[in-house]
Amino acid sequence: MDQYSMLGFLVIVVLYATIGLLAAAGAISITRKIGPKAEQVLYGLFLVIIAALYLAFVAYFGNAAAWRVERVAVVLFALIGLFGVRLPTALVIGYALHGAWDLVHELQAQGAISTYYLGQLTAVPLAYGVFCAAFDVRIAAYAFKRRDEWNVAWAPQLQQETTPPA
Repeated sequence: MDQYSMLGFLVIVVLYATIGLLAAAGAISITRKIGPKAEQVLYGLFLVIIAALYLAFVAYFGNAAAWRVERVAVVLFALIGLFGVRLPTALVIGYALHGAWDLVHELQAQGAISTYYLGQLTAVPLAYGVFCAAFDVRIAAYAFKRRDEWNVAWAPQLQQETTPPA
């Protein structure tokens, strides 16, 4: 990669990371309005969806060698997302791991890491991994911040005994 290509790539990376952070800020702003239970459920199910998106990339780019690895990853992230519907810590871990998974895809696409340990991963659009990693890490931080509120929302509410007025 020559210096101009590298400079162009760095500009794209910064822009996509910024867009990822802005997308996370927008998602957080919207989901805060739906209540803590619904918000947590939404983030758990969204983790399932964004993991499954990699299967769409496998199909689109026609990389048959990536099916096995991507299917395993999707199943793992789907399970974490489903656990996250009720366990906030699962969302913190799941989004952080998914951000790392996004970066691994980006690094492999750019030739920075080998296929030796993980096998061939699916191709991703340029800087997609950077965008998603920025989004995922911000959502993981948000889930960490909200975990106590989400736990309280799911706790059984004690009803106070009231005596009727005499």
